[in-house]
Amino acid sequence: MMDILEKPPAGHVLDDTQPLSCIIEAAQTVQGHTDYVIKVQRGPIPENCWRVTRRYSDFASLNATLQTYSIDLSLPSKKVFGNLDREFVAERQQGLQSYLDALAGHLMVSSNILVKKFLDPESYAINYQESALQHVSMFFRSEPKWEMSEVQQDIGWRIKKQYFMVKHVDRPKHRQLLTWASLGPDNFLSTKDLDSIMRLLPSLKHPFILPITFAMANENGGLAIRTYISEGTLRDRVYKTRPRQPYLKKYGKPKSVTPLPQNEIKTFGRQILEALKFLHDKGLPYGHLHAGNVIIDNGSCKLLDVENHLLGLPGFYRSYITLLKRASSTEAIDVYCFGHVLYEMAVGTPLASATCDSLPSCCSPQVRSVLEMVLTSEALRTGLPDVATLIAQPLFSDVPVSYLEKPQMKVSSRLREAIQKSKEAMETRLKEEKKAITQHKRISKAQAKHMSEEEKKKRKKKALSAARIAQNSSSEQVNGGVSGDSSSSRSTTPQMAGTLSPTPQVLTPPLPPPPPGTLPAPISQPSQPSAIPVSSPTLPSSDRGALLGSIQGFSKSALKKAETEDKSAPRM
Repeated sequence: MMDILEKPPAGHVLDDTQPLSCIIEAAQTVQGHTDYVIKVQRGPIPENCWRVTRRYSDFASLNATLQTYSIDLSLPSKKVFGNLDREFVAERQQGLQSYLDALAGHLMVSSNILVKKFLDPESYAINYQESALQHVSMFFRSEPKWEMSEVQQDIGWRIKKQYFMVKHVDRPKHRQLLTWASLGPDNFLSTKDLDSIMRLLPSLKHPFILPITFAMANENGGLAIRTYISEGTLRDRVYKTRPRQPYLKKYGKPKSVTPLPQNEIKTFGRQILEALKFLHDKGLPYGHLHAGNVIIDNGSCKLLDVENHLLGLPGFYRSYITLLKRASSTEAIDVYCFGHVLYEMAVGTPLASATCDSLPSCCSPQVRSVLEMVLTSEALRTGLPDVATLIAQPLFSDVPVSYLEKPQMKVSSRLREAIQKSKEAMETRLKEEKKAITQHKRISKAQAKHMSEEEKKKRKKKALSAARIAQNSSSEQVNGGVSGDSSSSRSTTPQMAGTLSPTPQVLTPPLPPPPPGTLPAPISQPSQPSAIPVSSPTLPSSDRGALLGSIQGFSKSALKKAETEDKSAPRM
């Protein structure tokens, strides 16, 4: 069962070289077994994802098929009883996640149709061999002198490229290999221009490029026919395998690998560089160099599949190239891919990463010098050399090169212009994909930092600090409000102060004692003088003068004598 979140637009061609990343999101028990929900993402865009449900038996079936090719990626062991226990399911889920990570990390295995169907069954539901047979049959109808001899099973790494042994009726004993490939995502040529250029490819003559006998193309794809070389490819030589075996059987986990001797590394390397220089000088992009695309014929190296770029097919190392900022032109891509081929010849195994900063000790100083120019992180940051610079290196400069016939390629100026525009469009798509990957990495890095324990502690500490500051500010506002009310009562206007200010006490001088033999007369209290407004503890000069004047103007005679009590009055 598959839940598609986003489907590609109509006419969109999937790029099979884009890596698939997988995360097991959940494990759920359904009818007595456990289903694992896997989120699969194609390329760098998070929205380009879907979910597929797989049981453990599905993993086991895939792993059993891969083991027939001697590929063992350590699938978690099977358990008969207790396989629904929560702890066991969680442990198995971790093991299956590690298995998926191993699948994605193996460049040859991850590009195989078995893995693609396991993770994306809807996109790879077509039988590509039957589809290719239909197109090739149409070709045989239009070209009756060609006949099919045998179908080759999975001898190449491309999912949408099929191989057939054919023969020409005029030369029945001359074995030739026909390849059919569907158009790829980098196809920017019109069908008319594409077919015209493909039919001109047999005119390409170079001692280090395998000649093409016949080629054509239509709106669905293109085919090319070449002489079959039984010695096999450069990778067959390194791995000591037979060329007509299935691809994973040959290269997935070879029984033995042998680095090439120094003289062969020098000779083969120089011949490959000469072929690349010719293509670059003629303005014909290549971009598909790897050890499986270099055939060995009578001690010489010859490039294969020069038509791949015209058909819009992405290169073998594209998933690595998208991680490199400076390798964006087809010329730079060829130089970078040459570094991988040289590494494989010198070490005996492919380089399983995009860069190499620590070269094996088996590399000679001359080989090491060239590899450091094209595969190290520093070289890929500062810029790659061109092919002519590599030819001038001591490893290749003293290798003699002879041409029995002059190299040539006949292409009209109009078609050259069309090829150049197609090349620029392909490079633009590559740059846009690199930009998307860089942006996705930046966002992922920011999210990872945001969710890290250190950042969580910082945010918690900052929140507590902000809470304290807010609390202190609130307390200051409350205290300031109370203090402000008191000050307001003390600083009222003078009109209000007269009623609120305390009445000052008037000092009265003491009375003299009464004469002897007389009773003291009651003293009537003088009326209280008007209150003097006081607005502050310190009186203003005018108010102080008024107070002093009131004291000095006090007169004893102004006091009224108290009336004597009538003793004859009856008591109550």
